[in-house]
Amino acid sequence: MVLYNTLDRKKEIFKPIKNRVGLYSCGPTVYNYAHIGNLRAYVFADILKKTLKYNGYKVKHVMNITDVGHLTSDADFGEDKMIKALRREGKKFNKKSIKKISKFYTRAFKQDIKKLNIQFPNLWTKATAYIKEMIKMIRLIEKNGYAYETSDGLYFNTAKLPDYGKLAQLNIKGLQPGARVEINPEKKNLTDFALWFKAVGKGKSHLMQWASPWGKGWPGWHIECSAMSSKCLGQPFDIHTGGIDHIPVHHTNEIAQAEAARKKPLAHYWLHNEFLILDKEKMAKSGEGFITLSTLANKGFNPLAYRYFCLTAHYRSPLNFNWENLLASQNALNNLYQNVAGYPRPTKINKETKQKFTSAINDDLDTPQALSVVWETIKSDLSNGEKMATLIDFDKILGLDLIKTKKDLSKIPLKIKEIVKKRELFRKEKNWAAADQLRQEINNLGFQIEDTAQGTFIKKNN
Repeated sequence: MVLYNTLDRKKEIFKPIKNRVGLYSCGPTVYNYAHIGNLRAYVFADILKKTLKYNGYKVKHVMNITDVGHLTSDADFGEDKMIKALRREGKKFNKKSIKKISKFYTRAFKQDIKKLNIQFPNLWTKATAYIKEMIKMIRLIEKNGYAYETSDGLYFNTAKLPDYGKLAQLNIKGLQPGARVEINPEKKNLTDFALWFKAVGKGKSHLMQWASPWGKGWPGWHIECSAMSSKCLGQPFDIHTGGIDHIPVHHTNEIAQAEAARKKPLAHYWLHNEFLILDKEKMAKSGEGFITLSTLANKGFNPLAYRYFCLTAHYRSPLNFNWENLLASQNALNNLYQNVAGYPRPTKINKETKQKFTSAINDDLDTPQALSVVWETIKSDLSNGEKMATLIDFDKILGLDLIKTKKDLSKIPLKIKEIVKKRELFRKEKNWAAADQLRQEINNLGFQIEDTAQGTFIKKNN
């Protein structure tokens, strides 16, 4: 199994520290719904985890929930995103409101990833539950000479770490003031960043505060992931995932903090997914009208059509989103379901086909090639029982609910099937009014139909 390691900018044979793989994924800041660009990162991490399991590894997966400290900038300026949520939703400015916001959007996020067949991590780590661990790591950083105090907080001295910025391959000398982090006259270096904010000056209005050796305050965003990942997985652990937007600041600073504290790497492999592109720009929560999974559902799309759509591009390639592309993915998924619905019980997995699929997915999670093997399997001369068994095996990674959908389709009443056949005759005669009337009749009976390029797909109403 080979994976592209951002740290070295090349594919490397994956060699775990132990048989159980330690995997950490940067999770959501729970101040709003996740948009589909966010969700691409979690589909990617899910494919990675399932591929590791497919290869026989046990996996301990940790994902954080950020409920404090993440400012509107990835650096050290702007409003805390949780405070921004209170302002946006007209909530009272108190801790109780923040907890309610956090709980609401955490639940919404979990519902979304469940709909996408994304397995939950073994452990969720909520930032506010790990403040002691963050303070402990900051004290180690300070003890080792990598931190200094200012009037508004404690900062990491990046000049003390010779290879600071190695993940992003930063040209430190070429950085312009304010290009990457906030201009602060008390900072020693442009790239220095906050480990702890004091509850004074610009921070005195912050609602979430904890006692610390540097006075009351709250943690910087970057220390959260360094402290929680190393606490739960040890240091070093195997794999850290996230979006490419985390490379230049957040993940760069995670590495710096962890290495300054314990003189060891934080993780051996760093994997990053590319952006989802909408109208030639990356999708972001800061933009107006970002698209959520609920948006897709309201337009009649199966959430798994979006999962399939994500699989059509390599995780390290930008993915261009538009409604036509999503519809094509839904049609392809429906076609897959229709084929599977016609197969008998699974017999045996075809070893040669399985090898093709494994070679594709083990080559840095090449999901487009893996999907190609799926369609080759459907068009092959294998017995339908072999096809069914082989596709079910592939679905351990793809997560497209082939077994469940086959069962659902097999439960479609004969009456519904007869109405569909009658409707098809009307469609051939171009009697659209009669066809639409039968569509409504089918809907009234608790089912819906989708007309695709591959034929008509029937499913039960949600």
